[in-house]
Amino acid sequence: MVTVLVFGLTLRDAVGETEFELDVSEPTTVRKLIESNQDRMGPLLQFLLNREVMIAVNKKVSGEDTIVKNGDIVKLSHQSRTSYDGTRDIPI
Repeated sequence: MVTVLVFGLTLRDAVGETEFELDVSEPTTVRKLIESNQDRMGPLLQFLLNREVMIAVNKKVSGEDTIVKNGDIVKLSHQSRTSYDGTRDIPI
């Protein structure tokens, strides 16, 4: 089982849950975990493609290619309008 925690109103509204568990038979990436569980996590894919999701696996900042396995905790947080250097775009 992989535990998925969803933070931020935008992501929670998209999936309708704040926490759920998924069965994984073998190690996979965060992106493949989302893609293979479209019924529960499908709406998150668009946020992932737009680079609006901050990912942490077992309390470590991670990316969509990070490997997750049985017993891991994946935290997904919404982060909008983030530039490539990690700062927020603030209009003047």
